[in-house]
Amino acid sequence: MSSNPVPDVQQVKVHAPGVVLAALALGGFAIGTTEFASMSLLPDFAAGLGVDAPTAGHAISAYALGVVVGAPVIAVLAARLPRRIILVALMAVFAVGNLLSALAPTFGWMMAFRFFSGLPHGAYFGVAALVAASVAPPERRAQSVAMVMIGLTVATIVGVPMANVVGQWIGWRWGFVIVAVLAAMTATAVYVFAPRAPADAGASPLRELGALAKGRVWLTLGIGAIGFGGMFCVYTYLASTMREVTHASAALPVVLAVFGAGMTVGTLACAWAADRAQMPAIGGVLLWSAAALALYPMATGSLWTLIPVVFLIGCGGGLGAVLQTRLMDVAGDAQTLAAALNHSAFNFANALGPWLGGLAIAAGMGWTSTGYVGAALALGGFAIWVVAALDVRRERMALAAAE
Repeated sequence: MSSNPVPDVQQVKVHAPGVVLAALALGGFAIGTTEFASMSLLPDFAAGLGVDAPTAGHAISAYALGVVVGAPVIAVLAARLPRRIILVALMAVFAVGNLLSALAPTFGWMMAFRFFSGLPHGAYFGVAALVAASVAPPERRAQSVAMVMIGLTVATIVGVPMANVVGQWIGWRWGFVIVAVLAAMTATAVYVFAPRAPADAGASPLRELGALAKGRVWLTLGIGAIGFGGMFCVYTYLASTMREVTHASAALPVVLAVFGAGMTVGTLACAWAADRAQMPAIGGVLLWSAAALALYPMATGSLWTLIPVVFLIGCGGGLGAVLQTRLMDVAGDAQTLAAALNHSAFNFANALGPWLGGLAIAAGMGWTSTGYVGAALALGGFAIWVVAALDVRRERMALAAAE
């Protein structure tokens, strides 16, 4: 399946594909910074807004639900617009949402502004992935898409620790101000460097909705929606766990950078594998994540055992780019909606993981219980992958029999 051409991803001639990818990755950097920094700053804005940590976790879920809602709605409504214009508009809205988050007077307003900030997230990554694929040869699609996702992973190495340090020294609100500035820079860079290609002549909201009729699209989305929840379950409460269990909260920026390094390595490695064996790469990273998450509760007692396990958990973030290219293969000509829904699925996971982790903590199972909850979610994603892999196998056997 992975070798099939993508109907809607036309090859676009550009003078400097690397510059285009860098501009797109800057948006990933901005999004990654706000998505993960808000988790690492959770104890700070919880105290600032007068709520406890499990309650503050609902703001993370509100952002994620904004992604889930925004990605399909924007992808369908903007089907006839040029992708460059869509990306610029999405980053402008993203900048406003994060600036409002920095000014939130109460936790209720914070919830509303985080939901609003999440609306452009999925559509941006979906459209950016299609633009990235359009400037790369077909045999390097996954690696080109991964370069956009690298912006997100670099954010976990540089942006998140930076926002965390700024949040601790100046105030958590400034972490969101930084993201607003990054989003404005992205809008400018994309406007200048992204290909000025017209919208696809055959694009329409109805055609995009055709993706929803494809069973393989839903299976791929299910893998991400469940399987990715484990990583978010642990990451959301990592700061609190280091404070209450590891007693090493001062080392949080270092541990966050280690997590980001794992995501970067995992994204590059998984994209390389996906361009060669797509479905095995997906199954392998899910099993990797389950094993790493199961190790987490036993590693939290010491900083020296926690660091390598956090790196291993971060490597599981490579699932994103692989599922993105899988959706390009199974969505037919409904590329924009399918690509955007990938991030709806991940942010459903971003809502589900913290919610289940919060339930486990509130039930008295302890901060480390998030590792076991996360491992269960990764295995749930693997179970869906098994169904998808069997479907691919049946198709190949039918084609072989027909020949």
